[in-house]
Amino acid sequence: MPKIKTNRAAAKRFKRTGSGKVVFFKSHASHILTKKSTKRKRYLRKSQIIDKSNMKEIKLLLPNG
Repeated sequence: MPKIKTNRAAAKRFKRTGSGKVVFFKSHASHILTKKSTKRKRYLRKSQIIDKSNMKEIKLLLPNG
């Protein structure tokens, strides 16, 4: 049986917390910031936890971590 490879694109975008949940940072926060409100930019800085409905897909992408 060959080893299961980690999807490297997913490994750069998601991190696992101590309790096993998966955390990600929101997109659209890097450029074209002048038209976005201060409130919107502030919420884009915060991390989010992956929803349970997407956990199956994440587990396939990140089998080892």
